[in-house]
Amino acid sequence: MAHTDDQTMRRVLRREIAGTIGLLTDEHDFRAMRHYRSFTFDDHKIYLQQVEALLRTRASQGSHTTIALFDPQEYAEFCAQTDLDPDNPSSRTRFTAELATTGPTLPYQGEPLADLVPALVDEAVRQATWEYASTLLARLGACATCGEDFGRAAFARASNLLVRILDTAHPGSRHLVCSVTGTPETLVSVLHADEDAEGATHLDQAEALEFTTVLALGLATQSPGGLVMRTSTPGSCDRIYGWRLRGEGLEPLTAGEVFDAYCTDIDSGDLISPESGVDYCVPPDLGNEETPPAHQH
Repeated sequence: MAHTDDQTMRRVLRREIAGTIGLLTDEHDFRAMRHYRSFTFDDHKIYLQQVEALLRTRASQGSHTTIALFDPQEYAEFCAQTDLDPDNPSSRTRFTAELATTGPTLPYQGEPLADLVPALVDEAVRQATWEYASTLLARLGACATCGEDFGRAAFARASNLLVRILDTAHPGSRHLVCSVTGTPETLVSVLHADEDAEGATHLDQAEALEFTTVLALGLATQSPGGLVMRTSTPGSCDRIYGWRLRGEGLEPLTAGEVFDAYCTDIDSGDLISPESGVDYCVPPDLGNEETPPAHQH
């Protein structure tokens, strides 16, 4: 009886333990891990099937599992820094535990792995974009005369502009894209903003932070770039607006410029048929609300 009680308690405790799985999402990363003798999988498709089966089993037992993006190059660097043998399963476990706190992760909620993998990759790109843009902002330093931090001032300005754009947008769900070139890499950030029945706007805070950081970098460095917003309301045509980054601010695009941007193939320059049920519009007036002044430097 005591033995049965022990087993029952252990099963209950297992449900209390959160787990993390480091996932090799693509064939290239999978082949890199096959160089280790202790990594016994030899087929990426079968590997993904086994991971999905494990996730379903854990979920059926009431266990919470987080999926992390396993990067073989980062793993090798981790092992070198921590003096671990990379050809050892316990080293992979240590690295995966590290990913749970520092890397891009998503909770498994029963969805097919084929749906979860693209979302995990998107999360990794989002985090990498934010880290890269933040680093470049921090490198701008401070004004030698007044001590103002250029990056912080640009972030405050970008935050103010984003709030004004969302406040003046038509009701509905909003999809915003900000792109900044010449930093030296082109950075693209996406933000989704949904409006509830009471008119309140709901944002993903991580998305909003990344978006604002990328916009701030474009403003601070006066790099070429743009911001496009698409608003959708049931029963109405979608509206598309745009701004170009001009100096340390935003300049509205005309309806024709927005149309040209959406109806031209980026690679070939060929015209693309416009979408049906879409209006290409001049952006709403952002008003004369005070924004933090751009620092001249």
